[in-house]
Amino acid sequence: MDRYRDKNVVITGGATGMGFAMAKLLADGGARVVITGRSRARLDAALERLGENATAVRGDVSSLADLDALADHVRRELGSLQALFANAGIARTMAFESMTEEVYDELFAINTKGAYFTVQKLAPLLSPGAGVVLVTSIANVIGVPETSAYAASKAALRSLARSLASELLPQGVRVNALSPGPIDTGILERGGMTAEAAEEFMAQMAAQNPMRRFGTPDEIARAAAFLAFDATYTTGAELAVDGGATQL
Repeated sequence: MDRYRDKNVVITGGATGMGFAMAKLLADGGARVVITGRSRARLDAALERLGENATAVRGDVSSLADLDALADHVRRELGSLQALFANAGIARTMAFESMTEEVYDELFAINTKGAYFTVQKLAPLLSPGAGVVLVTSIANVIGVPETSAYAASKAALRSLARSLASELLPQGVRVNALSPGPIDTGILERGGMTAEAAEEFMAQMAAQNPMRRFGTPDEIARAAAFLAFDATYTTGAELAVDGGATQL
C-alpha cells in the first residue's frame, strides 16, 4: 500500500497507544515516519514493529532543548514535513480538592506546553498543504469528575487549534484537533491508576457511551490521517471520535 508514499510525518508520543497506531498506519502506507517518546525501550520496541520506514528520536516534549534536537533531526533526515501529529500527552485523575501543584504543572507542561512548542519548533519545516493535528479529549467539553486539570490542559489545545490555524494559514498549513472519546490504550494504568480502578472507570465510561464500547487506537489513527491529509478544506476544527459521547 503506497497511499502515503512521499509523505514525511512526525508523531510525538508515537511509541504506544494512539500514537503508535498512527505511526503504523502511515508507515505501512509508505510514509517516512519519525516517532518520539521518553522511553528508549518503548521506542526500540515500536521500531521493530514499524519497519524500515520509521525512525525514533528520544525526547520529552516539555523540554525545549529536546524539541530543538527533534527539529534538527527532521531537518537533516527528512528536510520537510507533510504532517505533524502533536499526540504526546499524559492523563492524571485527581479530585479537585486533592490536586497538587506538581501534578497540575506536569499536566500542562506535557499536554499543553509540549504541543505548543512542538508545533512552533517544527512549523518552519511544514510544507504548503501540510496538516497539523492536535490531540484533545472529550474531557474538554464535558465535566468528568477528577479530571479538572487534565481537562483544562486539553481545552487549551482546542483553543490552540483555532489560533494556530489562523497563524499558519499564510504558510498554507492547516491545523485541526482530534478529540478522542474513551479509547483502550492503557494510558490510565501508565498514569498511576491501579488496574482495579482503571477497570471500574472503563466500565463506567463504556456504559455511558452511546455506542456502549471503547474505541480502538486504529479508529483514532484513521481519523487523524483524514485530518492531516484528506480534509483539505478544513482548518481550526475539532473532530470528535468518541462514539457519540459529546454529540448524542
